[in-house]
Amino acid sequence: MKERIIGFDLARAYAIFGMYIVNFNIVFGQFKDDSLGGQFLSLFSGNSSTVFVMLAGMGIALMTNRGKEYTEEDKKRLKSTVNKRAWFLFGLGLLLYLWWSADILHFYGGYMHIAALLIFIDKKYYLFVAILAIIVFHLLFAMIPYEIGWNFDTLQYNDFWTVSGFVRNTFYNGWNAIFPWLAYFTIGMYLGRLDWTLTTTQQKFFVIGLVLFLLVLALQSISNHIPMSEDLKMYINADYLPPFLPFMLSTIGFGLMLIAIFMYISKFVSNNKLANDLAKTGQMTLTHYISHLTIGMLLFAFLTDRNYEGKVNEQIPINPLIIFMFALGYFIFSFYFSKLWAKKFKNGPFETLMRKISG
Repeated sequence: MKERIIGFDLARAYAIFGMYIVNFNIVFGQFKDDSLGGQFLSLFSGNSSTVFVMLAGMGIALMTNRGKEYTEEDKKRLKSTVNKRAWFLFGLGLLLYLWWSADILHFYGGYMHIAALLIFIDKKYYLFVAILAIIVFHLLFAMIPYEIGWNFDTLQYNDFWTVSGFVRNTFYNGWNAIFPWLAYFTIGMYLGRLDWTLTTTQQKFFVIGLVLFLLVLALQSISNHIPMSEDLKMYINADYLPPFLPFMLSTIGFGLMLIAIFMYISKFVSNNKLANDLAKTGQMTLTHYISHLTIGMLLFAFLTDRNYEGKVNEQIPINPLIIFMFALGYFIFSFYFSKLWAKKFKNGPFETLMRKISG
């Protein structure tokens, strides 16, 4: 179990670092930057958030992984705990939305409410739910214009605080809408039910991930060299918004490879002090997520003499190298904060608050 937890938390540490890069770049950089540095930062776009959600699903599965050992009372208690945490994240995310309109926490609340209904079913059904979530999204796309509610020049959602806008954003065309992003969460739940101490599991899912990733990469490459309609080319090459099937398969493939790699290296670093300290950073991802969107954004704005407005920066974009170096520096700060905090406390500040409220 120790090896499994370390690999899991190391993957979470990577995911939060990737989110630092993506979010700092959205605000202070240029969302579409064709320079070499901009293309490097774009490698983290999509992959970091999707891995984050997959790992969240794994976390729920690992928390409830004793299966037949649970009594009906135990199951009821665990479902209640998951639902309380879902409400906590939902409320916290809506509060954070006032500051950061690309918040993912309130979507987590939605995923977790659905997860509470699925916790104790056979793990194969998690994959069925994932497929269903992707299908439902594509059906909604055929019926509802995806751009409704959006100002894509500023990446702001205009009617989020109306009933229709909130429902549409939450379930269909928000940054991490339940359809299809629930698929990442339930795939994570499936992964959390596997025995990752087995080398065969690590190898199998690395290969599956690699095949998915390369297939989509090949398809995207071919689409730029053969005649096809612009709509089909857009569908194949769409990145994050909207999250079409090729994007989903590519990012799921990347997530499977990443998780398999971290689970594999666990056996070699489980007793390494640096790895264990880094795992503490992964254990506090909720705290670090909120921290980088508040303290991190304000600090970056101060150091670069910019304004923070919680949206795409309309000022001259900052050099991608500077954004990367700040993200790296802030991650190092997060690492040392986690290391020092863990000497006195078992959980991070917001993790502790969540557990006090939800049990």
